[in-house]
Amino acid sequence: MGAIPTQRETASRAGAAAARTAEGFGEGFEECARARVTLLGSSLAPGAARAMTRAALADWSALGLPGTEHLTEHLAADALVVVSELVTNAVVHAGTDVEVVLQVEETGTLVVEVADHHPSRAPRGGEPETPHEPPEYGRGLRLVAALAEAWGVTYRPGCKTVWARLPAGGAEPAEGAVEAVAVESSGHRARTGAHAGGPHGAPAAGAGEPAVPDRPDRASGRSGRRRPRDREWLGRGALSFLAEASDLLAGQLDEDLVASLTGQLIVPRLADWCGVWLEDESLGRAAWSDDTGAAVGARLARVWHAGEGHLDALRAALEKEPPRPRDPWRSGPVGHPWPAEALGTHGSALAYRLVAGGRPLGTLVIGRTDPPDASGGPDGAGAPDTDGRPDADGRPGSPGFPDEITGLVEDLSRRVALAIGAARQYARQATISAVLQRGLLPGAVAEIPGVRSALVYEPRDKGGPSGDFYDLFPAGDGRWCFAVGDVQGKGPEAAVVIGLARPWLRLLAREQYGVPDVLDRLNQLLLDDATEAADAAARALVAAGGPPVAPGDGPQTRFLSLLYGELVPFDGGVRCTVASAGHPLPLLLGPDGTVSAVACPQTLLGVVEDATYVSETFELRSGDTLLCVTDGITERRSGSRQFDDGDGLAAALAGCTGLDAELVAERIRRLVHEFGPRPPEDDLALLVLQAE
Repeated sequence: MGAIPTQRETASRAGAAAARTAEGFGEGFEECARARVTLLGSSLAPGAARAMTRAALADWSALGLPGTEHLTEHLAADALVVVSELVTNAVVHAGTDVEVVLQVEETGTLVVEVADHHPSRAPRGGEPETPHEPPEYGRGLRLVAALAEAWGVTYRPGCKTVWARLPAGGAEPAEGAVEAVAVESSGHRARTGAHAGGPHGAPAAGAGEPAVPDRPDRASGRSGRRRPRDREWLGRGALSFLAEASDLLAGQLDEDLVASLTGQLIVPRLADWCGVWLEDESLGRAAWSDDTGAAVGARLARVWHAGEGHLDALRAALEKEPPRPRDPWRSGPVGHPWPAEALGTHGSALAYRLVAGGRPLGTLVIGRTDPPDASGGPDGAGAPDTDGRPDADGRPGSPGFPDEITGLVEDLSRRVALAIGAARQYARQATISAVLQRGLLPGAVAEIPGVRSALVYEPRDKGGPSGDFYDLFPAGDGRWCFAVGDVQGKGPEAAVVIGLARPWLRLLAREQYGVPDVLDRLNQLLLDDATEAADAAARALVAAGGPPVAPGDGPQTRFLSLLYGELVPFDGGVRCTVASAGHPLPLLLGPDGTVSAVACPQTLLGVVEDATYVSETFELRSGDTLLCVTDGITERRSGSRQFDDGDGLAAALAGCTGLDAELVAERIRRLVHEFGPRPPEDDLALLVLQAE
């Protein structure tokens, strides 16, 4: 089975397929002018959908399809924004795979359809296709309403589709439409789209009205003064800004990098400077001192200024005036003291709490220098509030920040908080996995008299825990034992099995059990543990209101493939006894280059009750090399081929004749990596034992 294509590869292929289909219009215009792609419901889906849209529009234009003469830059920008917002909405609220369809009509109108498959979103009883007005609109749907001539939602059994029609040439957002996107509507609802007749019908009466009527600043009755650069961002630039920012932040797994990117996104587009505080979430509300109001568990992670010469002074000023405690659940910004001494100017600063998953994570503070005519002017803007304090209802009253800008930053702050929360969750999981991994592997590999050993261990997930494990330890009375195993599954499930197997292997070996007896008892241990786990899961299911399950009938998934052996040095060589339980067989390389398997295949551990295992005994003489591997090596893929096809592993080992143990291990590792163009998709583990 080949490698699964990435979201970006899928989008690119979709665009190319649209172009190939369109050649000559041989299959009809509708098929030629339609692009379709199915994307995994992940944070990468919006970016992949935009890539597909760009590719399809470029291909259609190059082919000169009817209607493409109307594909203006405005229409293309609108399409990217609408596709991004609809896919984001589907991923967040449904979490299933998302199907995206883009079609250009002969009139130049673009039709966008985004479908998800959340079962709870389809009508019950198999009702026919029914247009339905959604009960609530997110910001993304208000944005879609502002750009589309018609839009709506169609329900089918097991599927929900949101569609939008974008007029030829691209429509200029109606007066107030941008404000509807960038600022909370305070109870108003979008009045376009869902009233339209259908995906391909004309807009109904009322479509095209502003989603939210114009309104002044809620606190002071005035709108903030807009700078020339504001006019650039309050048009189509603002509509695509959040989508692109979401993509940039979503892939970051380090909270300090998220804070750094936040500063670069905001400055100088939306503010002259900004600072990002990150809190120690383990302290919670205790991160703020009740006496001084200073941040105890918070640190100023990043400071950004449009003029680099002000960074040091701004950082020092912000550290002296950290954000004050406030209700973390209150939405919207509050005023923050302006660092006049550090900057030598007057202006306005706003503080936004960063909250995600019910946890306060930090604070974003942004500042704008007041324009020269801030004390008054023909637009009626009042004097600035230079003390930075909020007005009576908690909203800052300042000509430096129009409502559209504060709303846009508020939206961005939500995305920043989600990215910080995701980065912290990843860091926690990586730490836990690393601790588990260290605990599941031996601290050191034993040295055996008369035997050189070498090991390669490469978990696919560098954070672990891996499904592969190894061990090499003394068992007493001049005996040493070794094991190379592979657990079904990865992560915590694998850790449970390894946590059982490794200690039991050591205990049974030191209790003088022979190789076959160790496997017999470990097999029974895994079966007993799996049954207990299944019974516990069945009881939990019944307690939750599920159907009754008979004891022992639940899933049993404690499967383990294991190569286990015992080494006993003697004068002139080493006696080796091995047994393989569902594991790739060990290979013996002689000094003359001959390679042979030295064990027989047997059943996986944890599968068959009362299974009986047997072992093979042979001697390792000077120059003999024993190679033990996991299936990550034998099943390494390159297209339809595997590394061990045609005894590929034996051939690779034969090429190691005359090499010492370390070089044998390194050569096999290198050949496995070079076998395919992509990195290995499974864990790799190999153990080399060579008689001196």
